[in-house]
Amino acid sequence: MIVSSVTVGPFAENTHLLVEEETGHAVLVDPGDEGERLVREVKSAGAKLKAIWLTHAHLDHIGGIAEVLRAWQVPVYLHPLDRPLFDRGAQQAATYGVPFEQPPAPDRELAEGDVLELGALRFDVLHLPGHAPGHVAFHGHGMLFSGDVLFAGSIGRTDLPMSNPAHLERSLERLSSLPPETQVFSGHGPDTTIGEELRSNPFLTGVARIARR
Repeated sequence: MIVSSVTVGPFAENTHLLVEEETGHAVLVDPGDEGERLVREVKSAGAKLKAIWLTHAHLDHIGGIAEVLRAWQVPVYLHPLDRPLFDRGAQQAATYGVPFEQPPAPDRELAEGDVLELGALRFDVLHLPGHAPGHVAFHGHGMLFSGDVLFAGSIGRTDLPMSNPAHLERSLERLSSLPPETQVFSGHGPDTTIGEELRSNPFLTGVARIARR
């Protein structure tokens, strides 16, 4: 598998392109902005886009979808608990004063325990609420696409509408049980591993606590 990460938009969001080498089949995880640029990335990789997988529906993770769908009519996967956030994408963008094109509605629902296929590759869907109610991560082949639950040295915000600090704590506990060598591809910032975060992330070592509202 080839993983390419492209940082897009004013929130410096990481969009991940996964390509299964044997077939060239590909998915985009969280096409957050600069849709035309993401289309070029897929085409330059010689890949055949098969789906869009969303970890959650904050505006910086869905802003490139409309442009990508103009190039390829592929299914968009989202957990249903995040549908209210998705539907208010344009309102979210107006709050921050950033340009935004509301994408078409997602057409596939994600749930805990689902297994997503990409050629011969298989990824488990983990429901990890807290940053957003329907937040998920994709885990397989020693990799975790964590969205905004876990970052290198930090964690996702819990002061946003529909976030929940207690839920995020439980989600982080669950991620802490993954093998330490698991590569973590986050929604923002550099890549890391579960082991590195267990050693140095203050929210996983107990040095820092998640703020309660």
